[in-house]
Amino acid sequence: MEQISNHPLYMKHNLDSAMGSLWEFYRKRFLTLFFISFVISIITQYVSSFINIQELAEITDQDVLLAKLQGMIVPIIGISLINLLLNAILQYYVIFNPIGGSKNIFDAALQTMRYMIPYLILIVLLAIFASVALVLGILLLVVGAVFAMIYVMSIYMFILPVMMVEGTDISNTIGRTFTLVHKNFWPNIGWVAVFFTIVLVLSVITSGIVLIPFTGSFVKGIMNPADTANLTDLAHRPLFIVLSALAGAVTLPLVPVFSCILYFNGKAREDVTPHIENEDQENRPLRVEDLYAKPYSDDHPDNPEKKELQGS
Repeated sequence: MEQISNHPLYMKHNLDSAMGSLWEFYRKRFLTLFFISFVISIITQYVSSFINIQELAEITDQDVLLAKLQGMIVPIIGISLINLLLNAILQYYVIFNPIGGSKNIFDAALQTMRYMIPYLILIVLLAIFASVALVLGILLLVVGAVFAMIYVMSIYMFILPVMMVEGTDISNTIGRTFTLVHKNFWPNIGWVAVFFTIVLVLSVITSGIVLIPFTGSFVKGIMNPADTANLTDLAHRPLFIVLSALAGAVTLPLVPVFSCILYFNGKAREDVTPHIENEDQENRPLRVEDLYAKPYSDDHPDNPEKKELQGS
């Protein structure tokens, strides 16, 4: 843990310092993070090209839709597993590379494999929890549903850092994740909401730029998504796949970096608190009661009255 405390993101943060640290870390390691994210994005984009979302949207018969989804189950599962694996590799690299624990992405890939089984189990449990939370949130209308989504995203952001730093025990990861989320609850919720709002805006902008070669206009790609949807073979075009991967590589590294900031902020607050309490005890003014011995409890072995009774 002493080694982890040397990480450049390990500190007590406020929102300003969190965003500043995010940008500084991202800027200094941009080329490496961008390259890793581009590889992740292009693999995801290629596998995703086998799923025709527009075709599914046009199906009105529920039985036909279910049959079609069953036929796509393999690529859907494949995309999910690839995303989980590659994001875990990126998270490991962000945590351990700055402190010398992972020299390159290949080392990170090898080290990440030991986390995958417990990580998959936790993602399944989180999906179940998220379903329940969203149902309860919907009962409270739009505000409740949005809050439930932000709360679930906050939990997700802590899972990998907790597991990679503190061990793969599933019960410990669940307990520590909820502890860290709730110990600084409202700042965590607020920071996650701000962060994903920024990522959403950046994603819309980069998506609009990607669509320029196909729509002829940035504004048209953003304001008239229906026109873009009419390009039925868009997802299969090599140029679109490459451009989408480049756009995704801009925002993808932000998530693991911000996850580290959230985790290290919570961990730093835990580590600093006992130290502060000890300093307070040492530096506080001398009180009158400090000049007198504190009374013993009735059952304390050094209690003089108890010793007299035992002697008699």
